[in-house]
Parts: sequence; C-alpha cells; structure tokens
Amino acid sequence: MPQYLYQLSYTSESMAAQIKNPQDRLKTAALPVLEAVGGKLLGGGFSFGEYDVALLVEAPDDEAIAAVAAAVAAGGAVRSGKTTKLLSGDQWVSALKKAASVAAAYRPSK
Repeated sequence: MPQYLYQLSYTSESMAAQIKNPQDRLKTAALPVLEAVGGKLLGGGFSFGEYDVALLVEAPDDEAIAAVAAAVAAGGAVRSGKTTKLLSGDQWVSALKKAASVAAAYRPSK
C-alpha cells in the first residue's frame, strides 16, 4: 500500500478543547478515520512549530487519503494540512534510473 506523510495544524479552538480534555488524538481520531478507508497508522507524533501532529500512514490509494484529508478539513478542527506521498526505496531507485533519460531530454531555458 502507498505511504503518506500527513501533517496537521490545529485551530486555536481545537487546541483549547484538547487542553480541557487531554487525549491521544492519534488513537481517538486518526485510527478510526484511517480504518474507514482501509488505511493504517504506521506511526506519528505531536510536535510544535508549523505543524502540531505528523502521521505516517498507509492508504489503499491517493483517493482514499484525499478523502481522509477532505473529511478532516471539513470537521473544522484543523487550520491547515499537508499530505505528501512517499516513495519506497525501490521506487526511489527506479525514479533515479529514469531520471537519466529525462535529463537527456530536458533543455533548460538560458
């Protein structure tokens, strides 16, 4: 299954609600949403800075993770989200091998 890095920033209202009722949102929010699309939470954690939480997830396809992102955004608890599709090591090596032929065809403007 494809893997994705999913990063979220909470709204101030969501953060205030979590302070009033602390809980591990990876378990209470992320797991059920990912399971609803046939996905899996591989790992994740909470941070500070631009994003408040980062998740490493598996999802059946791009449409499934897009559905998760749309549902979470519509819920109103996040002010921003970023989804990044990740390549496996084998996929990365394959891309590097293909890059040689692409580089030969590419003509940068000068």
